[in-house]
Amino acid sequence: MGNINPSLLHIGSTLGALFMALMVIFIRLKASARPVTIRKIWIPPLGMSTGFAMFAAPAVRFPLWWAAVAFLIGWFIFAYPLIRSTHFEQRDGQIYAQRSKSFAFILLGLLLVRTLLHEFINRYVSIPQSGGLFFILAFGMIVHWRFFMFKRYKAMTSSGSLLPQP
Repeated sequence: MGNINPSLLHIGSTLGALFMALMVIFIRLKASARPVTIRKIWIPPLGMSTGFAMFAAPAVRFPLWWAAVAFLIGWFIFAYPLIRSTHFEQRDGQIYAQRSKSFAFILLGLLLVRTLLHEFINRYVSIPQSGGLFFILAFGMIVHWRFFMFKRYKAMTSSGSLLPQP
């Protein structure tokens, strides 16, 4: 990995993940004040999908079955707490995400589990490979969570009692 000390890279990536988790908590708390739209549901996973460009670098590549396992762990295990804590409510003819007191704790808990798994996995694969694996895990988690949100949103809007959303 060039001239970067792996220990510093590891510390930096952990601090970066903590910073990102805190930013997500902050953004999510602010988002509950605005109505939910289809665009707001799907923009995060679409924006995140640009991260797949990291796999153009040979140092990040690994077997396809590793990617499938990471995606499925994100889809079935890591998305579950987010799905359980996401609820919508109707106000003024629009749909809003309800604030969840547990959401911040869930995100911090997921970050803790992710960090512990990262420590374990870094013993067996390189830092770029573990970064790629955890990216795929997070992508599976986000896509499943947002797919759930989309289904819930569509069910609420199909009832006909809401104003049309852009």
